[in-house]
Amino acid sequence: MPEPADDLAQDLALGFDYGKRRMGIAVGNAIVGTAKALQALEHIAGQPDWERLDALVDQWGVGIFVVGLPLDKDGTNQKMTNRARNFSEELWGRYKRPVHLMDERYSTIEARERLAAARASGSRGKRLAKGDSDAMAAQVILERWLQNDIKDTV
Repeated sequence: MPEPADDLAQDLALGFDYGKRRMGIAVGNAIVGTAKALQALEHIAGQPDWERLDALVDQWGVGIFVVGLPLDKDGTNQKMTNRARNFSEELWGRYKRPVHLMDERYSTIEARERLAAARASGSRGKRLAKGDSDAMAAQVILERWLQNDIKDTV
């Protein structure tokens, strides 16, 4: 994969909520500190759908990746922790762009609450599409990282 085209790409990030069957994906902008849920990609034979991920990376021209790190309530590793770490290493190896890990505790709960509130207000359909909560969890993870990153640099 080619390097990001310019310095602007360093301000764009893809965030991931990596799961057993699929991963939620969001895109964010470090300058304004906002993120948007994009979609969830189903894994193929237990592996990320690299072809579709390549297309998203090219489409958005991102320069940074943020992977949610699943931890237990007490901050210790769980079964998915190593899978997320392995995925982050694969991202680095494939795209040669910075990859950051972000504590994802309670992101799925927050994502479901946001989606429920959106449905109640009528801004989204009544039925959730498969993967909506995964993509929204990726948005939550990326927003947390963006807010934390911006605070650290100001």
